[in-house]
Amino acid sequence: MIRFGTGGWRAVIGDEFTKENIRILAKALADKMYAEQAADKGIVLGYDRRFLSKEAMQWAGEVFAKEGITAYLINKSAPTPLVMFYVLKHDLPYGMMITASHNPAIYNGIKVFTAGGRDADEAQTADIERYISRVDVIPPEAMEYEEALEKGLIREIYPLNEYLDEIIAAVDMKKIREAGLKVALDPMYGVSETSLKTILLTARCDVETIHERHDTLFGGKLPAPSAATLRALQNYVLDKKCDIGIATDGDADRIGVIDDKGRFLHPNDILVLLYYYLVRYRGWNGPVVRNICTTHTLDRLAEKFGEDCYEVPVGFKHISAKMYATEAVIGGESSGGLTVRGHIRGKDGIYAAALLVEMIAVTGKKLSEIFDDIEAECGKIYMEEKDYKFNQEKKVRIQKILLKERKLPKLPFETEKVSYLDGSKVYFKNGGWVTARFSGTEPLLRIFCEMPSEQDAREVCRIYEEFLGLVQ
Repeated sequence: MIRFGTGGWRAVIGDEFTKENIRILAKALADKMYAEQAADKGIVLGYDRRFLSKEAMQWAGEVFAKEGITAYLINKSAPTPLVMFYVLKHDLPYGMMITASHNPAIYNGIKVFTAGGRDADEAQTADIERYISRVDVIPPEAMEYEEALEKGLIREIYPLNEYLDEIIAAVDMKKIREAGLKVALDPMYGVSETSLKTILLTARCDVETIHERHDTLFGGKLPAPSAATLRALQNYVLDKKCDIGIATDGDADRIGVIDDKGRFLHPNDILVLLYYYLVRYRGWNGPVVRNICTTHTLDRLAEKFGEDCYEVPVGFKHISAKMYATEAVIGGESSGGLTVRGHIRGKDGIYAAALLVEMIAVTGKKLSEIFDDIEAECGKIYMEEKDYKFNQEKKVRIQKILLKERKLPKLPFETEKVSYLDGSKVYFKNGGWVTARFSGTEPLLRIFCEMPSEQDAREVCRIYEEFLGLVQ
């Protein structure tokens, strides 16, 4: 029942996300650690604000304790990047974060991180699944929490300052202080408020926050920063005349941004802005990494900088692995996750936010002006995104058409090539592209199309809808 997708294991609370399954996963990982002779180093665990997250962390910790593995439990709700940071800085073999990231409130899940603070890759998660299948005592044995504390097998920690100090040292706090910026925050009822406020107030920004309280239902909305979910932040930025509005998803590894004109900046735009800033203003050199569903504006920028742009499948483990291999400046995906060279090897919405604020301060320009500069250099392209729910019968039918028979609809643009690296992706000779793939974290088929005109992008999506029988 426990299967890992592109962003860890996620399941509906009370259905597959249960105390028993959480403990089975912990026992499997403990067995793997012993097999790898890594059990003596221990494991760090964190949790977000979702329903049962803290309890799930403790249930897992009790299993590790029973197995004689020291479990370092972050004793307050914390950002996912903090767990990755701790694994990296303290040379631990593994870390676990209890979160379902940006999934609906009925979900929870577990992300596993490996040595160096990386997302567990497909080989690692497949190995964990093999160990899960070998767990023979169900439910696994566990040590009482208080007993584990007394024996030092569970150690409660709160390393937030260590993580924040690393970010503060990496950004130009002096320039930000001098700029006197006004920033609106929307943690989306998640875990980022303390971290972002600490950084920005230290930099003497004027900071105002909405949706900061603890709400396991996330205000009845999806805890994912998108144009649809950030309308309140848009209004707030305009009403209060803020320089920038910053939002993070439920566990703060993804970011959403509202610019000075109240416009939602797509995660693609954020990636483009930061790559442009780090190369043009900070003077960094190096390629960029993106997944198959992320804007090709990055390719254009990389070409202008005399660099390469590498394309990888969806799943941040692929981004971080390629970044490490190529020493890329930045890597990211259109869903809002990105990482920068020299920081942790995974998504970090808090560090990305700090860099964006630095960018405004250092350039002396508004976000809208910087993006206008980029479009003047690279041209404008338009992206259309569509999500479709499906039942198992429909999924099997679509998989057969797209991936087994590898059929394509009749398209009105000349095709350059077709890739099946992850789903199906068609590259057009006019620089546009369209991809169709099944989500690895939700029961959705996703279609992304980027074209020189908005009308063409919509038309290609419409053609795919008809071809695959997706029209409601």
